[in-house]
Amino acid sequence: MTARRVAFRTCPLCEATCGLALEVEGNRVLRVRGDEADPFSRGFVCPKGVAIGELHADPDRLRQPWLRRGEEWRAAEWPEAFAEVERGLRGVLSRHGRDAVAVYLGNPNVHNLAGSLYVRPLLRALGTRQVYSASTVDQMPKHVSSGLLFGDPNAIPVPDLDHTDFLLMLGANPWESNGSLCTAPDFPGRLRALRARSGKLVVVDPRRTRTAREADRHLAIRPGADAHLLLALIHVLFAEQRVRPGRLAGRHGRAPGRKCVPYRMKS
Repeated sequence: MTARRVAFRTCPLCEATCGLALEVEGNRVLRVRGDEADPFSRGFVCPKGVAIGELHADPDRLRQPWLRRGEEWRAAEWPEAFAEVERGLRGVLSRHGRDAVAVYLGNPNVHNLAGSLYVRPLLRALGTRQVYSASTVDQMPKHVSSGLLFGDPNAIPVPDLDHTDFLLMLGANPWESNGSLCTAPDFPGRLRALRARSGKLVVVDPRRTRTAREADRHLAIRPGADAHLLLALIHVLFAEQRVRPGRLAGRHGRAPGRKCVPYRMKS
């Protein structure tokens, strides 16, 4: 009889990277709970993490390649599956060109080492411009703004939720989403801790979301007025001399004689 044991792992289902304590017996996951000794998540686990055992044992989960012949499917070994992929791709590329092949990248791909290592070489080998991702409907504005500001679409700043005294949040609703790309398990708990240490939370959102209801102040601006609000903030900072530009003092706009080149996302 296989003995039961507890395996400590990091949840791979999103960027929050919560610590998990998995009670397992052989290859079966019997129970999932948050790892209270994890210094980051401190025992927090979301419903997705709790269900990871069910995901692992799902009878519809693919455990090996399958090939379709007409209307029938049959199990196959990896060499045969790769040969079938090569045959299909070569036919499409030779008849219609590289842009006839489209690639879609889903969220779990980002949290998988194989995906991080092999996606870029695959895209380069295919040479297609038809690349789509779950990020385009989730977080692409953050990538674009980070690329424009910092020169790298992956240099995304993360707020120091555990130490800040004032948090200004625009359009986010972490009480429901837990904060995309923020890498913060138990985001609501961290916001409660912010207010418990006399910090302030201000939410800017046209809607009165659950996060807005929990905030110290909710600014319900008109939809589409974000740019006006941010420009007004910048104006007040300079008008009231609340900025310290340092060596950048006196520099307004782009340098004379230099062209403004738009930032382009790298494939």
